[in-house]
Amino acid sequence: MKNWSPNSWRDYPIKQQPTYNDLEKLKKVESELASYPPLIFAEEARNLKAQLADVVDGKSFLLQGGDCAESFNAFNANNIKDLFKVMMQMAVVLTFSGGCPVVKVGRIAGQFAKPRSADFEEINGISLPSYRGDIINDIGFNEKDRTPKAKRLLKAYNQSAATLNLLRAFARGGMADLHKVHAWNLDFVKDNTLGEKYEQLADKISETLKFMESCGITSENTKELKETVLYTSHEALLLNYEEALTRKDSLTGDWYDCSAHMLWIGDRTRDLDGAHLEYFRGIKNPIGCKVGPSMKEDELIRLIDALNPENEAGRLNLIVRMGHENIADIFPKLLKRVESEGKKIVWSSDPMHGNVEKAPNGYKTRDFANILSEVKQFFQIHKAQGSVAGGIHLEMTGQNVTECTGSSSSAITADGLSSRYHTQCDPRLNADQSLELAFMIAETLKEARA
Repeated sequence: MKNWSPNSWRDYPIKQQPTYNDLEKLKKVESELASYPPLIFAEEARNLKAQLADVVDGKSFLLQGGDCAESFNAFNANNIKDLFKVMMQMAVVLTFSGGCPVVKVGRIAGQFAKPRSADFEEINGISLPSYRGDIINDIGFNEKDRTPKAKRLLKAYNQSAATLNLLRAFARGGMADLHKVHAWNLDFVKDNTLGEKYEQLADKISETLKFMESCGITSENTKELKETVLYTSHEALLLNYEEALTRKDSLTGDWYDCSAHMLWIGDRTRDLDGAHLEYFRGIKNPIGCKVGPSMKEDELIRLIDALNPENEAGRLNLIVRMGHENIADIFPKLLKRVESEGKKIVWSSDPMHGNVEKAPNGYKTRDFANILSEVKQFFQIHKAQGSVAGGIHLEMTGQNVTECTGSSSSAITADGLSSRYHTQCDPRLNADQSLELAFMIAETLKEARA
């Protein structure tokens, strides 16, 4: 940790950052943000790290999911509640059917900044700065909307604080009570085969709870039956925002990024000599790093050593996003090298980012069959290696959107994408598709434990 400080990243080359016109205003906003209360507490991050250490050993499973990019305009209690419900549904399927405790981490309360493939977007001969997420600029295609504005950092903080407050209320105020397992089934899921499958599982859970009550174990005397914890995470792309919320823990003297419990580095910003790696090496949160098809074996080992020099279980989550056509050729070699060197890693699958395609009608989409294929291959590769497939990382929503094609429960075609295509950036799984994937993973976990 020599020569590290929350702002030492500023001395390193950096990618995927906006260009602000008014730097004085930006400094004032950063200073104001630094005076605000932390969004999370260091002890919460340490608790998550301890739970992720169990994931490394195969004792738990990581479920990480949420919006591609959070929106200022779509911010409301119902959207947050529906994501919470579908996360709870998926977790209970994985826990009950897969026989495995689940660590729940949302892509929420901070997932505002997005990397882009180009700095500018051109439409009908007009070139404007690319939309980089609501924390930076607006999705509207005009000069005013696309100009980065510093005050958006404050709005992102305020929305994150309100979101966290509601999530904690849901998690501890009764909505997470297992006796409400039937109430988590979203209305548009109930009327199909998948909804019926979930209801059958919920009936089994209800029967089990009745038996436990007869033995004296109730939600009144056992808080684990009525409360849960949903941790938060986001890609720490906009480092001036992260720096402003980096605080020294009064108990340990360590630095924590108090904008979220877990942060990750994207595949576009993981340069070994870059600003993002410099920032991440100094914070004590559990962290992640995307591992794409361009990753080389030696590069990955150097990256692991830089981010987790103490080889601490639960510290580093490698999020594999190869694409269904690439994973079988590339991932086994990387996995074998990392495992052979005894690195303690949470391995999770991101089957979303490597499987983006453009439909004939111009909509960006992902085919559920390809997503499913990458997840299955991820588990098969780990099984062959004798290593632990620790988790799943999804762009998903509790809304009844039509953004990803396919799946047996939600037969969305390319022609149907326009019906409810609401994403700010990339296509997300809807609640049907997310739940279907959870049932598949649960069967895989059950087989692995058998």
